[in-house]
Amino acid sequence: MREGIRALAPVVPDPETNGGFITLARVIKTQGRHGEVAAEVHSDIPDRFAVGMKLFALSKEQLARRELEIEDLWSHKGLLVLKFVGVDSMSDAEALIGSELQVPRAQRAELEPGWTFVSDLVGCIVFDHGKEIGRIADVQFGAGEAPLLIIVSEAGKKFDVPFAEEYLEGVDAAQQQVRMNLPEGMLEINTPMTTEEKEHQARPEKRKKR
Repeated sequence: MREGIRALAPVVPDPETNGGFITLARVIKTQGRHGEVAAEVHSDIPDRFAVGMKLFALSKEQLARRELEIEDLWSHKGLLVLKFVGVDSMSDAEALIGSELQVPRAQRAELEPGWTFVSDLVGCIVFDHGKEIGRIADVQFGAGEAPLLIIVSEAGKKFDVPFAEEYLEGVDAAQQQVRMNLPEGMLEINTPMTTEEKEHQARPEKRKKR
């Protein structure tokens, strides 16, 4: 998950924790022959990474953390290339693939007014024009300009709603509430089909006997 995203209203942050840590990036692959790795960044905070910064690599099995220090870094094709002190070969770098690069909870970035942490959104109740529609189960990126809220109602129905400024009335992370004013019909349009609906759609229609 990204560390922070832009929202319309001021928020009260409540940090995501993973044993007291938050994830800033995930190692995708090796990059080069001298221990460099390419990572997918999960933070929108500018200049979040710097030479000399300490990170903790949580293995993909999530069994242990390894403290690392950034020796060098640069951007490459949408990823962040990192060279860590003591990671000097391709085999060293391969051991980091799939690891989450984390910092302790106390080091979570200070956000500017109008920003919110993604982790603050998960679990929040969403209201549309004052009516409760469900809780946020996940936040997804890449489908459009705005992140996508995956909302699940008490009845188990899912809704995909853009977390866009023009729809957002306010976020109160302390009360776990997101208040929105969605265009009429958006919830019906952005409701994924259920498994039963998909099966019914794929089932060939029976021809009526004459």
